[in-house]
Formats: sequence, C-alpha cells, structure tokens
Amino acid sequence: MPITLWMVVGSIAGGTGVVLGLAALRQARAAVRECRRMSRRVAGGAGDPRAIRDVAVFRYDALEESAGRLSFSVALLNGLGDGIVLTSINGRSETRTYARPLRGGRSHQPLSPEEEHAVRAARLGLGPDVEPRPRRS
Repeated sequence: MPITLWMVVGSIAGGTGVVLGLAALRQARAAVRECRRMSRRVAGGAGDPRAIRDVAVFRYDALEESAGRLSFSVALLNGLGDGIVLTSINGRSETRTYARPLRGGRSHQPLSPEEEHAVRAARLGLGPDVEPRPRRS
C-alpha cells in the first residue's frame, strides 16, 4: 500500500513540474523574441546612436476622479537606450509632472508600471501611441 501512495504522490509532483516547466519555457521564449527584436533595432539603426529615435506615449487614467486617459508617460530614447521618461498625472484640480533620466533603458529611480511600459514600447519601436495592455484577471 505505501508504494502505491508514493507512486500517486510522485505522479502528481511530476505532472506539476512539467506544467511549471512549460510555463517557464513559454516566458523564456517570449523574452528571447523581445531581446532579438530589440537587438535588430539597435544593430539596424543608422546615423548618430545618441540622437533621439525611439518615442512612445502611454496614456492612462491615473486617478479614479478623472477619465479620458488624460495622464501620460512619454519615453524619449536614443539608440543606446539613454534618454528621459516624462510623466504627467492629471487630476481635476492639479497636475503633477515628473522627469526621470534613463541610461541603457533603466533609471536610478524606481519607475511606475506606466513609465516602464512606455520605456519598453519605445525600446521595441511600438510607439509613438501605445495602447494599454489588457489586465489579467
């Protein structure tokens, strides 16, 4: 009897491992595709690599009180991934604006998810106007 129990437990654990492995493989393949696409854009760029060439605007509703996607993050990057991301959070009575410098597509300051989305879209050449990703349930 104990051998049968171990066989069942082992089968469940093995099946779970296979499912987790397949999910990790799918994520890794997506990351490789993204890296290849970015590498082709960087390698294929002609002209001054320091000139602004990648732009993306990500519009969204930052506050519950506002609608119409009036808030936005704009990424302005050169071929090296250096540049800035500008964010404007628009409310009913006030607006806040932030600017963060980028080196190699990264900032020393933490970026919001919207800023990260704008930077990634600019690096991948998806701009200038980027639609929000559908939210996962």
